[in-house]
Amino acid sequence: MKKIVFLTLLLTFNFGFSQKKFDKKETEKFQKTINSEYADPKTSPLMEEDLKVFKTLDFYPVNAKYFVNAKFVKAKNEKVFEMKTTGTRTPKYIKYGTLYFSLDGKALQLNVYRSIDLSKTEEYKDHLFLPFSDLTCGKESYIGGRYIDLKIPKGNTIAIDFNQAYNPYCAYNHKYSCPLVPLENDLNTEIKAGVKTFH
Repeated sequence: MKKIVFLTLLLTFNFGFSQKKFDKKETEKFQKTINSEYADPKTSPLMEEDLKVFKTLDFYPVNAKYFVNAKFVKAKNEKVFEMKTTGTRTPKYIKYGTLYFSLDGKALQLNVYRSIDLSKTEEYKDHLFLPFSDLTCGKESYIGGRYIDLKIPKGNTIAIDFNQAYNPYCAYNHKYSCPLVPLENDLNTEIKAGVKTFH
């Protein structure tokens, strides 16, 4: 009996405590931050003519449905690879794990990656890169897919807020070289959340 109680507590602790709740304020903060970055000539990826008239990025309405607690399974024995980009640059990444979640009753999964160069810096040592594309790409959202920034989780779940999905810089300016979304991260569903296409 004691064993069962202990296991129940352990499961509750492992899964329950790492579950995060949707916070609309977090998404609003994300939108405010990205807008101020894009409005500032020092940090903006926008082309000069776009920067002159820039007011705000176009976002999907914030929707709690697109906040999910995914099961995180760490990858094993993965090799470092060169991720293709829109240019000639080939940054080194490693597949760090797979995220399993469901949206609208549909089971989905995405691979999450770690940049070899960024992981050597103090600021980004626990940073994970989640590139994805979905059925809105090329219509309401950027044709090349979008990105989400995540942190290495302490447990076996990771919160993904698609409301904080943003476009690669090359969606705004051809001078940038951006990682291409790997084919395995193309979702056969619509993600109507985050930043929409520009123009």
